Amino acid sequence: MKDIEKTREWLKRAKSNLAHAKVGKVFPEILYEDLCFGAQQAVEKALKSLCIMYGIVFERSHDISYLIGCLEAGNVEVPEAVQQSQLLTNYAVQTRYPGDYSPVDEADYKEALEIAERVVNWVEKEIHKG
Repeated sequence: MKDIEKTREWLKRAKSNLAHAKVGKVFPEILYEDLCFGAQQAVEKALKSLCIMYGIVFERSHDISYLIGCLEAGNVEVPEAVQQSQLLTNYAVQTRYPGDYSPVDEADYKEALEIAERVVNWVEKEIHKG
C-alpha cells in the first residue's frame, strides 16, 4: 500500500537538501565537501521516498547503490542517468570529516549538483505517475 503522505515528506526533505546545496559557496568558509553532502542527501532522500511509495523496505543507509538495488529488486526501472548518482555515496561519510581523501573542488560540486537535480526531478515525475 502506498503511503503518499510519508512519500511526500521524504521528497520535501530531498528538495530541501537540494535547495541547500544550490546555495553554493556564498562564503569562503563553506566547503565544497559540505555542498556535495547536501547533494548526496537530496539523492538519498529522493530514492527513499520512491521506495516508500512502492512499499519497498530498506535499511538505514547512506549507500546510494544499495537504495538503487532496493528499487530494482522492487521492479522499478532506474534509468542510467539516475544510476550515475552512485558516485555521490562518498560524500555521505568520507568527505564529511577531515581525513584522507582527494580535495573536492568546484567542478566536483557542479557535477554533484547536476546529478542530484536529475535524480530529484526523476523521482518527482515517478511519484506523480504513481
